[in-house]
Amino acid sequence: MGQKNAGETVLAEQLLCHVYPVQLDPEEDGGYVVTLPDIGYGATQGDTLEEALRQAEDMLEEAILGMIAHNEDVPAPSSAKGRPVARLPALTAAKLELYRAMRQAGLDAPRLAARLGWPAKKVTHIFDGYHVVRLEQLEAALAALGRRFVVASEPV
Repeated sequence: MGQKNAGETVLAEQLLCHVYPVQLDPEEDGGYVVTLPDIGYGATQGDTLEEALRQAEDMLEEAILGMIAHNEDVPAPSSAKGRPVARLPALTAAKLELYRAMRQAGLDAPRLAARLGWPAKKVTHIFDGYHVVRLEQLEAALAALGRRFVVASEPV
């Protein structure tokens, strides 16, 4: 097997920016307390390992969407180093990529909306976890920032 080229390395790093390590602490009476060390707040629990990891993914998504809603910096994940991980759902990962690109460009949602010629509420809805967003909207917003989506899949 040959070495990875620069494009493959960048893609692998981008995919990992949506995968956060999970801290699972067993409870005395069974189950697990779940925290996300990189997020720094919040906790949940699960009676089984599988439930604990599902809860971790739900908590991760809510935390990321909350940070976006409050216009906060979203921390990059640290290396899992053998720990279990929580992955963002694809749509939330896409919203996060747009959010990061918007902030990197020095814009906020109203200024991105103006650049796109859209009502400000339309861009606000893109970042809202409770509104359905079409991929075409995300692509158009990224294009306005000089970026595009790269889609990949991996074995489960």
